[in-house]
Amino acid sequence: MSERIITYGEAVREAIGQAMEADPSVFMLGEDIGVYGGAFGVSGDLVHRFGEDRVRDTPISELGIVGAAVGAALTGMKPIVEIQFSDFTAQAMDQIVNQAAKIHFMLGGELAVPMVLRAPLGSGTGAAAQHSQSLEAWFAHVPGLKVVMPSSPYEAKGLLLAALDDPNPVIVLEHKLLYKTSGHVPEEAYRSEIGKSKVVREGKDLTVVATGVMVSRTLEAATQLAAEGIELTVIDPRSLTPLDMDPINASVAQTGRLMLVQEAPKHVGYMAEIAARVSEGPAIYSLTEPVKRLAGLDVPIPYAPQLEKSVVPQLPDIVAAAKDVMRGV
Repeated sequence: MSERIITYGEAVREAIGQAMEADPSVFMLGEDIGVYGGAFGVSGDLVHRFGEDRVRDTPISELGIVGAAVGAALTGMKPIVEIQFSDFTAQAMDQIVNQAAKIHFMLGGELAVPMVLRAPLGSGTGAAAQHSQSLEAWFAHVPGLKVVMPSSPYEAKGLLLAALDDPNPVIVLEHKLLYKTSGHVPEEAYRSEIGKSKVVREGKDLTVVATGVMVSRTLEAATQLAAEGIELTVIDPRSLTPLDMDPINASVAQTGRLMLVQEAPKHVGYMAEIAARVSEGPAIYSLTEPVKRLAGLDVPIPYAPQLEKSVVPQLPDIVAAAKDVMRGV
């Protein structure tokens, strides 16, 4: 497949455009996604390419947006919902959790809900406490939802196209700081398999599992640590639900050490699930050190830039934490 460098945001837009070209049942709905081009510019010119019937600006009502998408999905359409900030899904949780996630089960598999919900999450933009949360653990806890977190432009396109193939609801969580990052992305339509973790770097000393923007930060930390003789294996789950533990367990069996990195607060965070699964399986007997969780502080995200950075893991924090694991601290 051909490759060229484009941004994460462009990769998302390209995936949507290719899906809409291939299937007339695919359409978008959300706030300011039309002429304005989306809160983060992701939808761009799609309204000019496909028209207002397929790129639908909606009223400011997340409950109504998701409810309309669920109804459209039940009648054979494939809606792509864009929520401006993932925090605003709180307004739509009844439709997401009690309707979209459960209809297939409650009706004995007779109906499906092929809905994709995209939502920007995370800190780093100075958007303060109500626009900067990482809520992936909310969605991952709900049976009936699949949850993916693309960490690169390549995964942004591949996971979104895979989500659109799925017959039931998929939550796609896109970190806001990644939209302007660049990477190699094939022009052709391709899929990244949902439910398959990816080893993005291999090393002999420490296994690190990271999600979202923390994947690129961990890779940067791995480069720094390699210069000091510490080699990291870095694993991106890509899909939080379903979760593929095989590469994680295999790596822990080789390195004997495990560190888990997330932006969300540590308390009841998603990485606790990975830690628990390792402890419940044979990989626990390979551990030479306790599992290390590096996560955000259990506080709302502050507005002040220096405070905002201080409450979520940054590059120096990842480097220091990895060294602590290696020292047995």
